Amino acid sequence: MLSEQTQPKFYGRRQGRKIRKAKTGLLEAFLPQIQINSNTVFKKESLFGCPVNKIYLEIGFGNGEHLAGQALKNPDIGFIGAEVFKNGVANLLTLITGIKEKKDLPETGIKLEKNRVDNIRIFSDDVRILFSQIPDSFIDKIFVLFPDPWPKKRHENRRFINHENLKEIARILKKGGILRVATDHKVYKSWTLHQLHDCPFFTWTATCGNDWKRPPSDWIETKYQRKALQEGRRPVFLDFVRL
Repeated sequence: MLSEQTQPKFYGRRQGRKIRKAKTGLLEAFLPQIQINSNTVFKKESLFGCPVNKIYLEIGFGNGEHLAGQALKNPDIGFIGAEVFKNGVANLLTLITGIKEKKDLPETGIKLEKNRVDNIRIFSDDVRILFSQIPDSFIDKIFVLFPDPWPKKRHENRRFINHENLKEIARILKKGGILRVATDHKVYKSWTLHQLHDCPFFTWTATCGNDWKRPPSDWIETKYQRKALQEGRRPVFLDFVRL
């Protein structure tokens, strides 16, 4: 980990309401088994507990529905999830173990649900700290789904999609790999398109409105997406290919 003096400034919550005992138990006993830290070696052959053909990265996985769903549907793909929000990390652990109540916690040996393989690794901090550990061209696909839009003009420097972060994303993403950004906020949609238009490493894959107004074929619906639709906000799904 970087020292406090060199860590990038983070804006947002690291924890919400009190985490229940079952999830606290998962954070203490199970998270260390699948957690990425400063000693983690980034080799496709050894990073996960099963063989994988590709590696995907989800930046800011929220409550974990998309990451858990993608990992279940694609057992031959390794998934790295980065999330600062402790409650979201705890919820992902519940989704992949099936443990929801304290009484369900085994005394020893917490395991994944029987229908899952060991293809998820979690970085429970700001992904910008992790970037320097990831080798060039290591990732096949990157998801940035419903990031905080920071809609006020004076806060635009807090938006994750920016010049500096795109340089790092381009470095770790393989040529031909996909960066997918989903948002339900008009300001963030325009911001993203402008930032990627000015970035020489990516090109937008859309050829018509249906390419970005409808969820992709491999999409996993999220809680935040459902909330946005209920409140009348229509998400867009923007795919960019690494040149």
